[in-house]
Amino acid sequence: MIKEKILRDPVLNEIHVYDQVILDLIGTPEFQRLRRIKQLGVTSEVFHGAEHSRFAHSLGVYEIARRIEMHLSLFYPSQTAGDGLWDKDERLVLLAAALLHDLGHGAYSHTFEHIFNTDHEYYTQKIILSPDTQIHAVLEQVAPDFPEKVAQVIAKTYPNPQVVQLISSQIDADRMDYLLRDAYFTGASYGHFDLARIIQMIHPYEGGIAFDDKGMYAIEDYVVSRYQMYVQVYFHPVSRAMEVLLQHLLERVMYLYQQNKENGLQNNLVSPLLQPLFRGEVNLQEYLMVDDAVLLANISEWRLNEDSVLADLAHRFLDRVPLKSMTISEHTRGLLPEMRALVEAVGYDPNYYTAENDSFDLPYDDFDPEAFKQRTQIELRQQNGDLVELSQRSTLVEALMGREFGDARLFFPREMLQEHPVEDVMAPIYADFQRYIENGQLIEPKPTDSVK
Repeated sequence: MIKEKILRDPVLNEIHVYDQVILDLIGTPEFQRLRRIKQLGVTSEVFHGAEHSRFAHSLGVYEIARRIEMHLSLFYPSQTAGDGLWDKDERLVLLAAALLHDLGHGAYSHTFEHIFNTDHEYYTQKIILSPDTQIHAVLEQVAPDFPEKVAQVIAKTYPNPQVVQLISSQIDADRMDYLLRDAYFTGASYGHFDLARIIQMIHPYEGGIAFDDKGMYAIEDYVVSRYQMYVQVYFHPVSRAMEVLLQHLLERVMYLYQQNKENGLQNNLVSPLLQPLFRGEVNLQEYLMVDDAVLLANISEWRLNEDSVLADLAHRFLDRVPLKSMTISEHTRGLLPEMRALVEAVGYDPNYYTAENDSFDLPYDDFDPEAFKQRTQIELRQQNGDLVELSQRSTLVEALMGREFGDARLFFPREMLQEHPVEDVMAPIYADFQRYIENGQLIEPKPTDSVK
């Protein structure tokens, strides 16, 4: 234990550190790397204040977990083994897992994972378990098996479901921090909820974490806040357009890299720090060398590349020239080949200048053992001790439960929307393309429509 360290935070006001091991973990190179990875990736291209980092978010998750643990230790300490109350001996593994849960994220996170076939949870566990990291060395000072315990929490295999659910469930320290933090930095007013009230209502039981029934309205507010943040921020079409640009940019680099390799040419297309990822032979230390700054430095060089597609995609990404988009439905999905053909007719390679992107999520759902992505349902504790699933008590949550929200979109170059282009031989193709769009949606054009 240490006397106390207080870190000022714009979202949670203060972050309190009482344990030397937590302070030492914060000071490791592996954790400091998170300063150089944005929490929301390209979202700052839409919400310019969203420049906050995975570092700040991880500290926030730690602080929320610390406040929850303090509440549980004060009001629900275990008296006898198996009584379903909070075991104070779990405190440090909870706090360490909360702090380190995002340790393995790569540059621009999810786009990075898709291109290089990596998984941040896998790398988080690898960083924790590898004897070559300072993170591991710090954790091992607690106990020889402590790194394994923390990794099990990340992997959701830790034997205490209370600890796992506080880090990963439909209402956990991770989600509560990123909703509040992302709302603050994007300037959104709809991501706020009563954090203090929710913490006050947490009640442990043998199977995990429940909430006192009288806290139902605060939890409703949280569920609605999550829904609104996904609709208004996380699924914003321009943010998705920038992600598509980044994805196609990296796909083009990967294609050119493979071409050079097959032709026996020197591969100086990417910097030495990125070479292992493009070779597909990256070790842990090489993985940890890559952050947003490394990727941006490479993109800046690609803007001057002799390959016109790569150079143009880099320009569009760096100078914020996003693709445009239209919503598509199952009824109009069959028109996509025609739309791509029109884009190609203008001179754009549809493999890099068009994309179908589906973004859907559930604001809340109950537990389904057959589901591909299982969700731990939110339980309300009645006065007699019985547990009731949230949607059985809340008509608001019942209305949202199981209902997907989001949309499917076709992304394309903004040049396709030119109106009355002067002396442009492609004008008839632009006009033909625009016949398929009405109110931002892909439609079947009427037979009587004619190209202007």
